[in-house]
Amino acid sequence: MKNVLPLAIALIAAAPVAHATEAGNWEVKFGLHAVDPKSDNGTLAGGALKTAVDSSVRPSVSLEYRVTPNLGVEVLGALPFQHEVKLNGAKAATVKQLPPTVSLQWHFLPDGKIDPFVGLGVNYTRFFSIDETGPLAGTRLDLSDSWGVAAHAGVAFALQDRWSLTLDARWIRIRSDAKVNGANVGTVAIDPLVYGVAVGYRF
Repeated sequence: MKNVLPLAIALIAAAPVAHATEAGNWEVKFGLHAVDPKSDNGTLAGGALKTAVDSSVRPSVSLEYRVTPNLGVEVLGALPFQHEVKLNGAKAATVKQLPPTVSLQWHFLPDGKIDPFVGLGVNYTRFFSIDETGPLAGTRLDLSDSWGVAAHAGVAFALQDRWSLTLDARWIRIRSDAKVNGANVGTVAIDPLVYGVAVGYRF
């Protein structure tokens, strides 16, 4: 994200800003988002193993339908994120996940040059392509899917015609039960911030 935010600022400065023009109820956005798990991801095996999950950045896409000028329904998707999992500081696995999220969005200034918004929705996260290594080499690690609440906030900047630039952040509750060779060893608390930048088009 260190390279994403300067790019977003440059785009805002370079693009002529205008009020929203005649547009449809749909908006598609293409961007780049980071999934940044919280710093304390819990412990496994009765507290013997401290768990750490690293961050991941991937291209993202979202589609929003405006029920009214202020109220929208948004679906967020992305290419699979990949995370490194450490146990007591040692790399133990890599895992991919997909976190599709559906949210209700409230836009405060839908016809303005700058439109702040908030949202609340539900997230489903599926874990797959788990590769065990280090202390888990030779074992089978399973991570259960997760359902959780997702809170969203951001700001959209109107550009030329139907184009916009959005900066946003989500907090998502993601919890996954971990099993090693079929035995339940505890719950991984990921609860990430998901933040990024996207270019949108209304149609």
